[in-house]
Amino acid sequence: MASKRKTVGELRSQRWFSGPGAVGPHKHRRIKQGGYSLEDFKDKPVIAILSTWSDFQTCHAHFPQRIEDIKRGIWQAGGFPAVIPVQSVSESFLRPTSMLYRNLLAMEAEEAIRAHPVDGAVLLGGCDKTGPGLVMAAASANVPAIFVPAGAMLKGRWRQHTLGTGSSTWAAEADYRAGKIDQREWMQMSEASARSTGTCNTMGTASTMALLIDVLGLSLPSASTIPAVDAEHGRMASDAGRRIVEMVWEDLKPSDIVTPAALKNAVVADMAISGSTNSLIHLIAMARRFGHELSLDSFAAASELVPVICNLMPAGQYLMEDLHFAGGLMAVLDVIRARLDLSCRTVNGRTLGENMEGARVFDADVIRGLDNPVYASGALVVLEGSLAPRGAVLKRSAADPKLLDHVGSAVVFRDHHDLIARIDDPDLQATADSVLVLQEAGPIGAPGMPEWGMLPIPKKLLEAGVRDMVRISDARMSGTSYGTCVLHVCPESHVGGPLALVRDGDLIRLDAAARRLDLLVDDAEMAARRRVWTAPPAHYERGYGAMFSAHVLQADEGCDFDYLARPGVNPEPEIH
Repeated sequence: MASKRKTVGELRSQRWFSGPGAVGPHKHRRIKQGGYSLEDFKDKPVIAILSTWSDFQTCHAHFPQRIEDIKRGIWQAGGFPAVIPVQSVSESFLRPTSMLYRNLLAMEAEEAIRAHPVDGAVLLGGCDKTGPGLVMAAASANVPAIFVPAGAMLKGRWRQHTLGTGSSTWAAEADYRAGKIDQREWMQMSEASARSTGTCNTMGTASTMALLIDVLGLSLPSASTIPAVDAEHGRMASDAGRRIVEMVWEDLKPSDIVTPAALKNAVVADMAISGSTNSLIHLIAMARRFGHELSLDSFAAASELVPVICNLMPAGQYLMEDLHFAGGLMAVLDVIRARLDLSCRTVNGRTLGENMEGARVFDADVIRGLDNPVYASGALVVLEGSLAPRGAVLKRSAADPKLLDHVGSAVVFRDHHDLIARIDDPDLQATADSVLVLQEAGPIGAPGMPEWGMLPIPKKLLEAGVRDMVRISDARMSGTSYGTCVLHVCPESHVGGPLALVRDGDLIRLDAAARRLDLLVDDAEMAARRRVWTAPPAHYERGYGAMFSAHVLQADEGCDFDYLARPGVNPEPEIH
């Protein structure tokens, strides 16, 4: 923790701009080439604005304006802003999955900070993987940094219905496949659910991670709930620009903020907001970059500490816009303050407890009290058992309660192609009591662990009125999804985890109350199956995909690369 303010000579950027001999003048000439004068950058902190905007990242379509808002704040505070574009990691367009590229963003952003004359960084992200990727980079680079979240899009409306991005879309798709609505209505609903720029307005992964990064103290207080197109969002961006300049002089770094206590706060808050299942993977990866250990046990313990109090889709009724005007994140945290360490420091220099002063709940149905929760226990359940020796996760707050204690016969799909080819076959041997199992959907197997975990309900069962089944995979699922979906089964099937050995007709037992997921097949039979099992072929022979497959860790370790999932500082670059 900083004890005194930096001097100009201690600015990292001065190694470039005040370098010996011809080094400094050369950098001066080249920055002036951009139309800047000496007075613009001399003796000022240089602030990188790491932007994850692209034309394919429609959730970030407002970022060109937000960049200008941030620049304004930096200039006003006496800094010099410099935009550095980095991977946009679009959830909607990147294939095979955006998760494949989170680590690439983290690497690129870390190196962008290290290789440039940068004293501090504004991390401009929001769509699912951009927040975690940028924070992982900031942890490893460890220069002063502040996260500016994209903000959620406006509430969707269609006829008399309020629509949530993703959650309402999945429901409409199920109704279309069941023949309840026609294609025109399905498309109208889908389009109406995304009516402005901004991230998903449900408690999906983008909203979850923005809130948790806010809890960690890396954003201005309650920045995470401001709608993307609200004028307040632009003001927050300018405030962040002003604040990052002060953070540089104070030498307030991410490692000063993200402590074990701050991480515990984030895990507890994750349960209270009914966060996305993806948060487990991202928080574990982020923690490891800071040199702190989070395990699935941390989440399992927190799940019993605090109930779900945010009444947001997919586990509830409302949307992020409602949460903001109901009091925002600080009001949520005030409700569960007894479970939090309020002494944790945040980017504005104040403690979490100080930031919560004056917080109020303005709508007690959106932000519930502890005596009237949406769900009596934490949203996420960590399961272990013979089918998941290293763990799996279930979002019980979005599941059918009747299925949380269930024994069913397995219907196995060997990969996603097999699933798509057979799921609507009228001859598929599946009933409402069956357990749908998807293999080869994990970090290496898919590759990249796509959001395939909300396996579609077979069409013949949809037509019969079935809307939920137990579904098990080594995949992830969108935070906007719902259903009794057991995810992140670890180890994954591609590396020979027990999931690889499941066969049609095997009985599987899910007991959420006991935190168990078991394959009811005897040891002798499992040993026989393992003797004849062979590993599937690799997906990649070259390039980033080959690097990813060779070095990615399993879900319980955060899916970071094995050589990056630890703290450590690379040497500063030589300036010449």
